[in-house]
Amino acid sequence: MIVRSLIAAALIGGMAHPAAAQDTAPPPAATAPQEPSQTPSQEPSREAAPPRPIRNAPSPRALEFAAYIFSAVNVCGYRLNAPEFEALLAKQNTRPEDVSPRGPFGNRVIGIFTLMSNQMNLNREQACLAVAGEYGPEGNVVKNVLLPPGAGEPVPAPGGKPAQP
Repeated sequence: MIVRSLIAAALIGGMAHPAAAQDTAPPPAATAPQEPSQTPSQEPSREAAPPRPIRNAPSPRALEFAAYIFSAVNVCGYRLNAPEFEALLAKQNTRPEDVSPRGPFGNRVIGIFTLMSNQMNLNREQACLAVAGEYGPEGNVVKNVLLPPGAGEPVPAPGGKPAQP
């Protein structure tokens, strides 16, 4: 009877502490210091990837601005003047890739965009007039960020021969 209890205790002890039953891994081998007489071709490659510059997240104002412009394009049908839009983002130390829907901060912009688009849809006429007054061709904040629909279509170059199909 005592033997059974000893066997049971040994089994339970092994189940309770399985890590104690395993051998520990040997410590990693220390690398020998290199001799100065080695040539560069004999040295192991130690090139690391170049350090990536650390960038801060765009300011909340830049995210809201991008969402506001995207909402105006969506709700009012305006066309986005990309160079002007990029210049405004650059003034806020933000790149267009950061605020694009697939960019690193795209989820935040999409969330703000959804709220703004829904609110603009409630009073579409007033919202579109307000946006055009701020960022349209006669905008009082910045001109020509948003262009009216159909504006800015490609104009043929003067004196140039049109392409033949």
